[in-house]
Amino acid sequence: MADDVTSTPVEGTDATNRPTRHRQACQAARIADDYRSRDVVVLDLTGITPIVDYFVVATGTSQRQIHAVADEISRVFKEDGDARLGIEGHDNDSNWTLIDFGDIVVHVQDAEARTLYDLDGLWADAPRVDWQVATTGTTADTAIPTVDPDSDTA
Repeated sequence: MADDVTSTPVEGTDATNRPTRHRQACQAARIADDYRSRDVVVLDLTGITPIVDYFVVATGTSQRQIHAVADEISRVFKEDGDARLGIEGHDNDSNWTLIDFGDIVVHVQDAEARTLYDLDGLWADAPRVDWQVATTGTTADTAIPTVDPDSDTA
């Protein structure tokens, strides 16, 4: 019997574009880090769910900073031709902003929301991408460095 769960082909979802999506997830993490987010993590969900390839999770220090991170990631992705599919929590007093780019979903949360929802723990089986050493604009992106969540180096 065929699997009932399939992912809708949105720009970048097929395997040929995986290095590009990997690079973009790392770029979102770098932006969050540049804007002084804490505990920035990129989770590779490609082997776990067909719904999304990468989660970028970051802790913001204030609502203003969370908005600045979300705005800059959205701006950079738009410049690169990647349309944002949706954004939640940005236009209210939320402690969590979610930006949906299809294959990449960015979560910028305050410390309380990060602890409460524990996305890192919920997706503990997902390998963590070492976004700090991932290079941009080179063929080295195809290596897609990850960190095994069960290893001592994580």
